[in-house]
Amino acid sequence: MNYSLSIKKWVWGICGAMAGIVLLATLMFIMLPAEARAVATANEIILAHWGYYMAAALATGLSSVGAGIAVSHVGAAAIAAISEKPEMLGRVLIFVGLAEGIAIYGLIISFLIIALL
Repeated sequence: MNYSLSIKKWVWGICGAMAGIVLLATLMFIMLPAEARAVATANEIILAHWGYYMAAALATGLSSVGAGIAVSHVGAAAIAAISEKPEMLGRVLIFVGLAEGIAIYGLIISFLIIALL
């Protein structure tokens, strides 16, 4: 593989991820209630809850991306192992399930964050 082509893929991937984060933040800000978008008044400071929603979204999103990367590597190795020894199927499925569990952990963390509101 050409080295410059590999760098271009990473650059486009990072740009796409950043664009997705900006789009997500913009949509969350638009769809949040007016109380969460309030600014500080003269006598009291209203704490906006958008930080909680952003933390929950990042916990779910980044854990899903991490799980996708983990499953891609583990899945490729699993297919190679199964093709050599078909009796390894049960063991391999456990490792793929552990890699997918990362996304579930992120989802649980985001539920806990939102429950703290």
